[in-house]
Amino acid sequence: MNKICLLVISLFFFNLAKGQTGPFLSQETPPYNGAVNIVTSNINEGDVYFADAEKNERRGDLNDAITLFGKAAFEYNSSKRFTQYGSALLRLANVHYLLSHYSEAEQVTLNVALKNYSKIGSKIGQMESYAQLGKIYFASDKLTQSLWFYTQQGILAKQIGDNNAYIDSILGLAQVKTKKKEYTLAIKDINRAELLAKSSNLSRFKNQIREARAQIPAKAMAKK
Repeated sequence: MNKICLLVISLFFFNLAKGQTGPFLSQETPPYNGAVNIVTSNINEGDVYFADAEKNERRGDLNDAITLFGKAAFEYNSSKRFTQYGSALLRLANVHYLLSHYSEAEQVTLNVALKNYSKIGSKIGQMESYAQLGKIYFASDKLTQSLWFYTQQGILAKQIGDNNAYIDSILGLAQVKTKKKEYTLAIKDINRAELLAKSSNLSRFKNQIREARAQIPAKAMAKK
Protein backbone atom coordinates (compact mmCIF):
# COMPACT_ATOMS: atom_id res chain seq x y z
CA MET A 1 0.00 0.00 0.00
CA ASN A 2 1.47 3.37 -0.95
CA LYS A 3 2.01 6.28 1.39
CA ILE A 4 -1.09 8.22 0.38
CA CYS A 5 -3.39 5.26 1.03
CA LEU A 6 -1.81 4.79 4.45
CA LEU A 7 -2.26 8.50 5.08
CA VAL A 8 -5.94 8.37 4.10
CA ILE A 9 -6.62 5.33 6.28
CA SER A 10 -4.72 6.84 9.19
CA LEU A 11 -6.77 10.00 8.84
CA PHE A 12 -9.95 7.94 8.95
CA PHE A 13 -8.93 6.24 12.20
CA PHE A 14 -7.75 9.49 13.76
CA ASN A 15 -10.98 11.27 12.97
CA LEU A 16 -13.09 8.32 14.06
CA ALA A 17 -11.36 8.26 17.42
CA LYS A 18 -11.75 12.00 17.69
CA GLY A 19 -15.42 11.76 16.88
CA GLN A 20 -16.04 9.26 19.67
CA THR A 21 -15.44 12.03 22.22
CA GLY A 22 -17.83 14.43 20.51
CA PRO A 23 -21.40 15.43 21.29
CA PHE A 24 -22.84 12.08 20.20
CA LEU A 25 -21.72 10.53 23.49
CA SER A 26 -23.00 11.82 26.79
CA GLN A 27 -21.59 10.95 30.21
CA GLU A 28 -24.62 12.27 32.06
CA THR A 29 -27.28 9.91 33.41
CA PRO A 30 -30.78 10.94 32.29
CA PRO A 31 -33.20 11.82 35.11
CA TYR A 32 -35.32 8.93 36.35
CA ASN A 33 -38.99 9.39 35.49
CA GLY A 34 -40.35 6.03 36.55
CA ALA A 35 -40.20 4.53 33.05
CA VAL A 36 -37.57 2.73 31.06
CA ASN A 37 -36.61 4.71 27.97
CA ILE A 38 -35.07 2.80 25.08
CA VAL A 39 -33.33 5.09 22.62
CA THR A 40 -32.64 3.81 19.15
CA SER A 41 -31.21 5.57 16.12
CA ASN A 42 -31.33 4.68 12.46
CA ILE A 43 -28.91 7.45 11.53
CA ASN A 44 -25.85 6.18 9.69
CA GLU A 45 -22.79 8.18 10.66
CA GLY A 46 -21.48 7.95 7.12
CA ASP A 47 -24.55 9.80 5.85
CA VAL A 48 -24.13 12.48 8.52
CA TYR A 49 -20.46 13.02 7.67
CA PHE A 50 -21.22 13.05 3.94
CA ALA A 51 -23.95 15.68 4.32
CA ASP A 52 -21.70 17.84 6.50
CA ALA A 53 -18.87 17.47 3.98
CA GLU A 54 -21.14 18.70 1.19
CA LYS A 55 -22.12 21.74 3.26
CA ASN A 56 -18.48 22.58 3.92
CA GLU A 57 -17.59 22.15 0.25
CA ARG A 58 -20.43 24.48 -0.83
CA ARG A 59 -19.30 27.23 1.51
CA GLY A 60 -15.65 26.85 0.53
CA ASP A 61 -14.32 25.13 3.64
CA LEU A 62 -12.44 22.60 1.56
CA ASN A 63 -10.02 21.33 4.19
CA ASP A 64 -12.91 20.51 6.50
CA ALA A 65 -14.69 18.88 3.56
CA ILE A 66 -11.68 16.62 3.02
CA THR A 67 -11.77 15.51 6.65
CA LEU A 68 -15.51 14.84 6.59
CA PHE A 69 -15.53 12.99 3.26
CA GLY A 70 -12.72 10.87 4.70
CA LYS A 71 -14.83 10.08 7.77
CA ALA A 72 -17.82 9.25 5.57
CA ALA A 73 -15.71 6.91 3.44
CA PHE A 74 -14.43 5.13 6.56
CA GLU A 75 -17.96 4.63 7.92
CA TYR A 76 -19.33 3.40 4.60
CA ASN A 77 -16.48 0.93 4.20
CA SER A 78 -16.93 -0.31 7.77
CA SER A 79 -20.66 -0.91 7.18
CA LYS A 80 -19.96 -2.50 3.78
CA ARG A 81 -21.92 0.15 1.88
CA PHE A 82 -19.46 0.01 -0.97
CA THR A 83 -21.38 2.09 -3.50
CA GLN A 84 -21.57 4.97 -1.00
CA TYR A 85 -17.95 4.28 -0.05
CA GLY A 86 -16.92 4.87 -3.66
CA SER A 87 -18.99 8.04 -3.88
CA ALA A 88 -17.36 9.47 -0.77
CA LEU A 89 -13.91 8.62 -2.14
CA LEU A 90 -14.62 10.36 -5.45
CA ARG A 91 -15.89 13.44 -3.63
CA LEU A 92 -12.80 13.37 -1.39
CA ALA A 93 -10.58 13.17 -4.48
CA ASN A 94 -12.50 15.96 -6.18
CA VAL A 95 -11.91 18.33 -3.26
CA HIS A 96 -8.20 17.52 -3.48
CA TYR A 97 -8.49 18.38 -7.19
CA LEU A 98 -10.14 21.72 -6.37
CA LEU A 99 -7.19 22.46 -4.06
CA SER A 100 -4.76 21.50 -6.87
CA HIS A 101 -3.61 18.49 -4.85
CA TYR A 102 -3.38 16.46 -8.04
CA SER A 103 -1.19 13.67 -6.67
CA GLU A 104 -3.57 13.04 -3.76
CA ALA A 105 -6.61 13.23 -6.06
CA GLU A 106 -5.00 10.72 -8.42
CA GLN A 107 -4.08 8.25 -5.69
CA VAL A 108 -7.49 8.25 -4.01
CA THR A 109 -9.30 7.85 -7.34
CA LEU A 110 -6.98 5.36 -9.00
CA ASN A 111 -5.85 3.22 -6.08
CA VAL A 112 -8.93 3.24 -3.86
CA ALA A 113 -12.15 4.37 -5.60
CA LEU A 114 -11.56 2.65 -8.94
CA LYS A 115 -10.46 -0.58 -7.26
CA ASN A 116 -13.57 -0.51 -5.07
CA TYR A 117 -15.88 -0.06 -8.06
CA SER A 118 -14.07 -2.78 -10.01
CA LYS A 119 -14.43 -5.15 -7.07
CA ILE A 120 -18.20 -4.63 -6.78
CA GLY A 121 -18.67 -4.63 -10.56
CA SER A 122 -20.09 -1.10 -10.84
CA LYS A 123 -19.63 0.13 -14.41
CA ILE A 124 -21.12 3.50 -13.49
CA GLY A 125 -18.61 3.92 -10.68
CA GLN A 126 -15.74 2.86 -12.92
CA MET A 127 -16.90 5.30 -15.60
CA GLU A 128 -17.07 8.16 -13.09
CA SER A 129 -13.59 7.25 -11.85
CA TYR A 130 -12.23 7.29 -15.39
CA ALA A 131 -13.82 10.71 -16.01
CA GLN A 132 -12.25 12.10 -12.84
CA LEU A 133 -8.85 10.69 -13.71
CA GLY A 134 -9.08 12.22 -17.18
CA LYS A 135 -9.72 15.58 -15.54
CA ILE A 136 -6.96 15.17 -12.96
CA TYR A 137 -4.33 14.14 -15.49
CA PHE A 138 -5.31 16.98 -17.82
CA ALA A 139 -4.88 19.51 -15.02
CA SER A 140 -1.47 18.06 -14.15
CA ASP A 141 -0.34 18.09 -17.82
CA LYS A 142 -0.21 14.30 -18.13
CA LEU A 143 -1.95 14.37 -21.49
CA THR A 144 -1.32 10.80 -22.62
CA GLN A 145 -2.89 9.45 -19.43
CA SER A 146 -5.76 11.94 -19.68
CA LEU A 147 -6.50 10.85 -23.24
CA TRP A 148 -6.55 7.19 -22.22
CA PHE A 149 -8.93 7.67 -19.29
CA TYR A 150 -11.34 9.87 -21.25
CA THR A 151 -11.38 7.11 -23.89
CA GLN A 152 -12.20 4.50 -21.23
CA GLN A 153 -14.98 6.74 -19.91
CA GLY A 154 -16.49 6.89 -23.39
CA ILE A 155 -16.30 3.12 -23.88
CA LEU A 156 -18.19 2.45 -20.65
CA ALA A 157 -20.67 5.27 -21.33
CA LYS A 158 -21.59 3.61 -24.63
CA GLN A 159 -21.92 0.22 -22.94
CA ILE A 160 -24.40 1.48 -20.36
CA GLY A 161 -26.16 3.90 -22.72
CA ASP A 162 -25.25 7.11 -20.89
CA ASN A 163 -25.32 9.80 -23.61
CA ASN A 164 -24.39 12.60 -21.20
CA ALA A 165 -21.24 10.82 -20.04
CA TYR A 166 -20.37 9.83 -23.62
CA ILE A 167 -20.55 13.43 -24.84
CA ASP A 168 -18.55 14.53 -21.78
CA SER A 169 -15.84 12.03 -22.72
CA ILE A 170 -15.68 13.33 -26.31
CA LEU A 171 -15.33 16.92 -25.09
CA GLY A 172 -12.64 15.75 -22.70
CA LEU A 173 -10.78 14.20 -25.63
CA ALA A 174 -11.17 17.43 -27.62
CA GLN A 175 -9.74 19.39 -24.71
CA VAL A 176 -6.66 17.18 -24.56
CA LYS A 177 -6.13 17.30 -28.34
CA THR A 178 -6.45 21.08 -28.31
CA LYS A 179 -3.75 21.31 -25.64
CA LYS A 180 -1.58 19.00 -27.74
CA LYS A 181 -2.22 21.36 -30.70
CA GLU A 182 -3.92 18.58 -32.64
CA TYR A 183 -6.54 21.06 -33.78
CA THR A 184 -7.99 19.12 -36.72
CA LEU A 185 -8.70 16.12 -34.47
CA ALA A 186 -10.05 18.37 -31.72
CA ILE A 187 -12.47 20.08 -34.13
CA LYS A 188 -13.75 16.69 -35.29
CA ASP A 189 -14.45 15.71 -31.69
CA ILE A 190 -16.21 19.01 -30.97
CA ASN A 191 -18.39 18.66 -34.06
CA ARG A 192 -19.19 15.08 -33.12
CA ALA A 193 -20.15 16.10 -29.60
CA GLU A 194 -22.39 18.86 -30.98
CA LEU A 195 -24.14 16.47 -33.36
CA LEU A 196 -24.75 13.94 -30.59
CA ALA A 197 -26.02 16.63 -28.22
CA LYS A 198 -28.47 17.93 -30.82
CA SER A 199 -29.73 14.47 -31.75
CA SER A 200 -30.22 13.66 -28.06
CA ASN A 201 -31.78 17.08 -27.35
CA LEU A 202 -29.18 17.80 -24.68
CA SER A 203 -28.98 21.58 -24.47
CA ARG A 204 -26.73 21.50 -21.39
CA PHE A 205 -23.67 21.05 -23.62
CA LYS A 206 -24.10 24.31 -25.57
CA ASN A 207 -21.76 26.33 -23.37
CA GLN A 208 -19.15 23.56 -23.16
CA ILE A 209 -19.11 23.20 -26.93
CA ARG A 210 -18.85 26.98 -27.38
CA GLU A 211 -15.97 27.14 -24.91
CA ALA A 212 -14.22 24.20 -26.58
CA ARG A 213 -14.39 25.94 -29.96
CA ALA A 214 -13.09 29.17 -28.41
CA GLN A 215 -9.86 27.33 -27.49
CA ILE A 216 -9.14 26.52 -31.14
CA PRO A 217 -6.98 29.16 -32.91
CA ALA A 218 -8.81 31.14 -35.59
CA LYS A 219 -6.48 29.89 -38.33
CA ALA A 220 -7.27 26.27 -37.52
CA MET A 221 -11.01 26.99 -37.47
CA ALA A 222 -10.77 28.79 -40.82
CA LYS A 223 -9.40 25.64 -42.46
CA LYS A 224 -12.64 23.87 -41.63
